[in-house]
Amino acid sequence: MFRFLSFLAFVAVATAATPSRRPNVLLICVDDLKPALGCYGDAVAKTPHIDRLAARGMRLDAAYCNQAVCSPSRNNLMLGSRSTSLGVYNLGTNFRAAVPNAVTLTQYFMQHGWRAEGMGKILHVGHGNTNDDASWSVPYFKEKVIEYLVPASTGGKLTREEAFFTNAKAGPVAQLPKGAAWESPDVADNAYGDGRLADEAVQRLRGFKAKPDQPLFLAVGFARPHLPFSAPKKYWDLYDPATLPLPTRTTPPDGAPAYAGKTVGELNNYTPVPERPPLSEELQRTLIHGYYASISFMDAQVGKIIDELDRLALADNTLIALWGDHGWHLGDHGMWTKHTNYEQATRIPILLVAPGVAQPGTHTSALAETVDIYPTLCELAGLPAPTSVPQPMDGRSLVPVLRDPLARTRDHASHAYPKNRGAGPQGGEWLGRAVRTTRHRMVEWKKIGAASETAEFELYDYVADPGETRNLADAQPEVLAKLRQLLASHPEAKPAVRR
Repeated sequence: MFRFLSFLAFVAVATAATPSRRPNVLLICVDDLKPALGCYGDAVAKTPHIDRLAARGMRLDAAYCNQAVCSPSRNNLMLGSRSTSLGVYNLGTNFRAAVPNAVTLTQYFMQHGWRAEGMGKILHVGHGNTNDDASWSVPYFKEKVIEYLVPASTGGKLTREEAFFTNAKAGPVAQLPKGAAWESPDVADNAYGDGRLADEAVQRLRGFKAKPDQPLFLAVGFARPHLPFSAPKKYWDLYDPATLPLPTRTTPPDGAPAYAGKTVGELNNYTPVPERPPLSEELQRTLIHGYYASISFMDAQVGKIIDELDRLALADNTLIALWGDHGWHLGDHGMWTKHTNYEQATRIPILLVAPGVAQPGTHTSALAETVDIYPTLCELAGLPAPTSVPQPMDGRSLVPVLRDPLARTRDHASHAYPKNRGAGPQGGEWLGRAVRTTRHRMVEWKKIGAASETAEFELYDYVADPGETRNLADAQPEVLAKLRQLLASHPEAKPAVRR
C-alpha cells in the first residue's frame, strides 16, 4: 500500500509539472485605452468582443496606471515597479539604464519554462528607446503605430513613422512632417497594423497548438486608439458623430496649479489641429468619433484572437489579462490625450480571466495598479512570488480579489507625473506624486528630494465632486493631512535617470 500511494503521489507531481498542465498566458496591451468600453458602462462604445471577454472573468473598476504616458507605464507593467521607484519618467530612457539586470515579467516566466512571444507595442520602442531582446524567447514582431493609407493624410510625403526611422540620426522627433489626425478608408482590417497583429497572433496560437512543448506566454500590443485615428471605414460607420457626447466642462479645476494640466499637447503633431485652443465643435466631434472608431477596430481584433483560442480548445488553460496603458482626455477640462494626474488620464481598464479562480462575469471596486499585474500572473501560474528580482517589486497580487471581489489588497493607488515649470526660482521639473483612495485623490507637487514644506497640493473628492471641478486642498486640511500620511508611507521618488 505504501508503494502504491508513493506511486500515485509521483504521478500527481509529474502530471502537474507537464507543460500541458501549466497555464498559458495571453497578455493584451492596448495603447491609450481608457475604460471607454461597453463592459465598463460606456453607453457610446461598440465593443462586443471585449465585453464578452469581461463576461469570462473579472472587471477591475478602480484600476489606475502608475504614470500616464506610454513608455514608463509599460515599464511599470513589465517590471512591477513604479516610475518613482525606477527614476524613469520619459519616453527615451530605457528601463535598463535604471536597473541593468532587471527581470521583466516575460523573462520571469521564461526562467520557469515558458516560451515568451511578443508582438506589437508591449514595451515602448521609439523616441530613442529600443526593444528588449532578453524579454522574448523568439524575435519580437514589430508593427507600426503611426500608419496612413490615404495619400492625402500625409500630403504625399513619408508617413510619420517612416520619417522617424529615416531621420533618427539626423534630427529630433519635432522635425517630422505632420500627418492627419484621422483617416477612414474602406479597407480590410489587416491593411493596418492592428489587423496584421491579430492575424499573426492567430498563427502563433496555431503553431503552439501543433507543438505544445512549452507553455506559451503570448503578449499582443495593439496600437489603436493611439493617434492617428486610422481605422477602416466600417468602424467609423458604427457611430453617428452628431450623437457623441461633448465634454461638459472645458476649463481646469478651480484652484488647480496651472502647470498641472495641459491643453492640446500631443495632438499638435497632427493636422488640422490648431496649436492652441479653442477647438471647434466639429473638430472635437471628429476627434471623439475617431477615438471610438479606433476602439471598435481594436475590439474586433481582440475578438479574432479570443475566437481562435476557443477554436483551438486552449481557453480553459489560458490566463488572459487585458490592460490599457493609461487613460485619455477627450476635451474634459479643456485637455486632450494623456500626460496628467487627473482621473481621465490615470484610470484604466484591467480585465482578468483566470479559469477556476475568478468567477465569470464578476467585477470589483478594489483599488489596483498596473504594477499589480506582474505578481498576479505569477501567482495564477503557480510561480514563486517575484520577491527576489533585482528591480523594486511594488506590485501586489490581486489573486485574493479574484477569489473574492470584496477582498482588498491596498487602501490606495499611487501614480505620478512630472511637469516642467519653466525658468525662475520656482522653475524646473516638478513631480506630482498622487495617492488615490476610493473617494479622494491628492497630488503633491515638488521637486524630487525637496522638503515637503515646498510642496503645492491638489485634492479632489470624487463622491461630492466626480467631475474634478475644484481643488479642495485649502478647504479641507484634515483630509489633506490624512492623504499626506499615506503618501509619506512611500519612499521619496528616485531622481530622473537619463540614458
